[in-house]
Amino acid sequence: MPLAFTFYDWGILCAYVALLAFAGYQATRRTKTADDYFLAGHHAPVWLVAVSVLSTMQSAATFLGAPDNSYRGDYSYLTSNFSAIIAAFIVARFLIPRFYAIGATTVYELLEVRFDATARRAAAGMYLIGRILASGARLYLAAIAVSMIIFLDTDPQHIMIASAVLVIFGVAFTLFGGLNAVIWSDLVQVMLYLGGALLVLAFLWFKIPAPASEIISGLQNAPGGVDKLRLFDWSLDFSKPFTMWAILTGLVLLNIGNAGLDQDTTQRFLACRDAQAGKRALYVSMWAAIPVVAVFMAIGSLLHVFYNRPDLMGTGGGVASTFSGEKITVFMSFILSEIPPGLRGLITVGVIAAAAINSGLISMSAVVVSDFYRPWRERRGHISEHHYVRAGRAAMLVLALALFAMSVLCFFWQQYSDTPLLEFVLGVMVFAYSGLLGVYAVTVFTSRGATWSVIAALIAGFVTILLQQHYIVDSFGLPQSWKMLAFPWQLCIGTFIAFLVCLTGNKKGPEVSLQPF
Repeated sequence: MPLAFTFYDWGILCAYVALLAFAGYQATRRTKTADDYFLAGHHAPVWLVAVSVLSTMQSAATFLGAPDNSYRGDYSYLTSNFSAIIAAFIVARFLIPRFYAIGATTVYELLEVRFDATARRAAAGMYLIGRILASGARLYLAAIAVSMIIFLDTDPQHIMIASAVLVIFGVAFTLFGGLNAVIWSDLVQVMLYLGGALLVLAFLWFKIPAPASEIISGLQNAPGGVDKLRLFDWSLDFSKPFTMWAILTGLVLLNIGNAGLDQDTTQRFLACRDAQAGKRALYVSMWAAIPVVAVFMAIGSLLHVFYNRPDLMGTGGGVASTFSGEKITVFMSFILSEIPPGLRGLITVGVIAAAAINSGLISMSAVVVSDFYRPWRERRGHISEHHYVRAGRAAMLVLALALFAMSVLCFFWQQYSDTPLLEFVLGVMVFAYSGLLGVYAVTVFTSRGATWSVIAALIAGFVTILLQQHYIVDSFGLPQSWKMLAFPWQLCIGTFIAFLVCLTGNKKGPEVSLQPF
């Protein structure tokens, strides 16, 4: 049975809120200009940027989805993190130096240098759509957990309330301090959710009476002849998202999009002193993600032993709780049913820390102001830098409402597709990435493309992914095979189509060099 929160649990949660409030206040004191607000004045240290990127990339999808993934399957998702290493090399070699060379505030300014302001705004608009989708999906995932914690159920109205609470937290701790507040709060959040995961791992380990050798052997020889510690899946099943073929293709593309074309992540690298510092932060964050994900995967493996292996547990196993008749992520079931008071509060803080939406809010706000509002406003005369800080805060409030609406939509979307939570959140990210990847491939590696083909490619990439969604396939009577492809393969198809569409354009006039030096 799920257990209600105690006084100790609520006390720990309130202490976490106070800690973030203090961090936000300290950052607010150093925010004077738009550059301070959106890029932390280019003074963010490499180690702190790396931690902030780690926090951004390892969100509630990792905290809740990774244990669920290894509980159900094996460790092939852990192997997928090596695609991020490949992507980091590509981003560091071809994108980050170019961003610094043009003094970019957002990554979409590169398209204005190559084409014009319309191409820049088109890419920025696609990013905003994609980030609302992706951050809304993460918010929905976290809201499930918060609803289970506060209300002990997953009723739709309670998930909506939980989403609203998380949005309010995100706005409160980002509105005044900007990126500087975000990256320092990210440090606090990483410490909390990783510390919470390590506490659960240790607690689980001591609840399993079998020795380590038997646990490992039992996982390698699970019922049905399954090896739950398998790292490499070489199968050619295109419905599985974490085979080696998917990792070396679609997941590399996904990580290039995430690290190099998604302002939510790239904004942190641009906050470093120079391009070399940005590259170092990128590499550190990608390598650090591997042991972090391994911790959450190990939790899922031990949960499999705890709930499903009486041969290893004897009579001490547990029964996963259900909520409104629905079995939700097994990690949250364990937290609410087995973790004692006090410790449960610490783990809950980890869940909320992983669910933070402040990074998405500040990056989207930067795009709205830098790519849309500022160029429009400067054509009407000079105005103080503080005006753009106020504009960023206003944009953030509107964007927070959009994220809340998206999280509500994701409830029905995920229920309809019946997709595992981790795959659902990662799959939502490919909508914007397919078009952006195709456009930037043409921009950086060819001399072709034009403003109209950039816009057409962004639309083509988005529509290609949309046509493969379950609801669209069923509603329009499209071939059922269209919804059988895992999201990495959907991204490959969408990127290829966007690339071909963008290639059809041929820019008139002199070519503009995008060499970083």
